[in-house]
Amino acid sequence: MNGKKPMLKMENVSKIFPGVKALDKVNIEAYGGEVTALMGENGAGKSTLMKILSGVYQKDEGKIFIEGKEAHIKGIKSAEEYGVTIIHQELSTLNNLTVAENLFLGNEKCCKFSRRINKKEQIERSKMFLEQIGCNLDPNELVANINVGEKQMIEIAKALTKNARIIIMDEPTTALTDIETTNLFKVIENLKKKGIAIIYISHRMEEIFTICDRVEVLRDGKYAGNALIKDIDNDKLISMMVGRKIEEQFPYKEAKKGDKLLEVSNLSCNEGVNNASFEVRKGEILGIAGLMGAGRTELAKTVFGEYKKTSGSIKINGKEVNIKNIEDAISQGICYLSEDRKKEGCVLGLSVGENMSLCNLKKYQNSLRKIDRNKENQDIDYYINKINIKTPNREQLIKNLSGGNQQKVILAKWLMLSPEVLIIDEPTRGIDVGAKKEIYDLLNELKSMGKAIVMISSDLPEVLGISDRILVMSEGKISGELSRKEASQENIMKLALA
Repeated sequence: MNGKKPMLKMENVSKIFPGVKALDKVNIEAYGGEVTALMGENGAGKSTLMKILSGVYQKDEGKIFIEGKEAHIKGIKSAEEYGVTIIHQELSTLNNLTVAENLFLGNEKCCKFSRRINKKEQIERSKMFLEQIGCNLDPNELVANINVGEKQMIEIAKALTKNARIIIMDEPTTALTDIETTNLFKVIENLKKKGIAIIYISHRMEEIFTICDRVEVLRDGKYAGNALIKDIDNDKLISMMVGRKIEEQFPYKEAKKGDKLLEVSNLSCNEGVNNASFEVRKGEILGIAGLMGAGRTELAKTVFGEYKKTSGSIKINGKEVNIKNIEDAISQGICYLSEDRKKEGCVLGLSVGENMSLCNLKKYQNSLRKIDRNKENQDIDYYINKINIKTPNREQLIKNLSGGNQQKVILAKWLMLSPEVLIIDEPTRGIDVGAKKEIYDLLNELKSMGKAIVMISSDLPEVLGISDRILVMSEGKISGELSRKEASQENIMKLALA
């Protein structure tokens, strides 16, 4: 793209897994002193490509060049010797070790003769590396006592201890506050000044245009193009990622509203919900907004029976129901899709099909109480096709799917129960624009079928885009309600801060 020589060049890289070609002759470049965004929908091949670069996977075809010389990366240690490190979305710091011990884990500094770990040297070197990124953490502090943003700093400093020239950051701000994200961006600017090449993976478009210099795009395992950030806009980047122009990012559809389906009155719980009252009608999407800690998830989990209510009542179709646990909620037609899909939404060690039918096995029992696998598989395959889950087959382990496709599997799990009320918490967190639109279309379809949907989201444009009404929570209470016409980011924030 310019006269500079790339720090990294990956040429015609391919990777085949059983039943799927994950990468097909992919080419990307990254430059020292710059941040290169690696973009693409979930399942586009970003993670696979970066796992090849960082030594987790071996490529089947292609070449990798670092500073003009071909690199033969045979494993994680081999990648580190070439100056490549990756900071994963799930941070690898160990809470029971100190900051210094984490920084040099696997790369300990030992005394020359005794072979014992030289703690004094590790502490001094830790101070030096932390100072380089403007972090004033105490090397002797236990990692259990620090926050997520500071753990992120440890991961970056750890990369510097390994003389990293290429640092891969995979969704680095997912768990960070706005202030921590700003601090991370300052650190990234310092890394750029040191001539380090940074490959930045994120689904947050505003971050890409804030911190990145250029972008490389993958689509369906193939190379889709590149651009300088200054030469493109949001629409152009989305078009490159999905191969089509998304005219409407949030496809709102009007549907006929029916009777009240879910009525919640004066609901409270010990986890931080106080006298919450609301209702949802058939054919309606009720958005719930609010700041972190406002009680949105706690409200959802109380309705779903995961948290025990201390007062209040819940009605379904006008009749009061007694929900003591999750099984009671499901029996009343209420389903809840968690904001944490990996911990609470799916079983990573099971297949796509097993995850989908997990909550509905009774339906497939025959008179001998054995599972009718044919009927079960028919339903699984129906939903794989209906909501476009990208998987080689129903036997694929769910942990091998992209985040967006994992989310669709969890949605399918609940749809197989034919719920009347679907509570969906952060439905599109960490997934790409294409998968987002597919989920919005599915929610609109459920709405048109007369289902009642409660959607909790921290993404205000999302809440504004597809909700029929919006409730705002603040400090465990519902601080206000806005119609679709009244709703704006400003009005929501006023109520969120009330």
